[in-house]
Amino acid sequence: MITVTREDFARLPVEPLVPHAGPEAGWIPVNSPTVLYVEPTDQILDTTLLGTPVQVRAIPVSYTWSMGDGGTITTTKRGKPYPSEEVAYYYETEGWYDITLTTTFAGQFSVNGGPWQDIDGTITIDSTPVPLYSNSLESRLVNPDSTEPPEPIVPDRTPDTEGHPNPRAGHETR
Repeated sequence: MITVTREDFARLPVEPLVPHAGPEAGWIPVNSPTVLYVEPTDQILDTTLLGTPVQVRAIPVSYTWSMGDGGTITTTKRGKPYPSEEVAYYYETEGWYDITLTTTFAGQFSVNGGPWQDIDGTITIDSTPVPLYSNSLESRLVNPDSTEPPEPIVPDRTPDTEGHPNPRAGHETR
């Protein structure tokens, strides 16, 4: 009898999901919704145990967003692109923040094309952080004949432009 354990599952090359945060421009106004979403897909991994072909399916079941200012959100919702605010966060101060997604995957396995069986336990995979600048917008004079809207000033990332911890930030479960 062949079985796949949580430890076996954890050794497989499950790919991190690609997080989206923003808008895609790389900056967001302070106190505006930072929309978070991911496009989850099951992953099928082929392996061999005791000379028998086995497929393992990694299924995203929850998402933990670490917002870089001390705030975190754990949800089973994948979120949706703007204008949805199904999963959103608000920065209170200006600065650069790294948003990190940790995805929890449940697993199933199929031995030699047989029925799918659950793997006891889950694994977590961290995605590459998404840098985002939270900008305190200021009004400024612009050329009235210009057809292009002025872009906000987004500074280079330096120790002086890093975001600050939010003492009110906590963990939300949605």
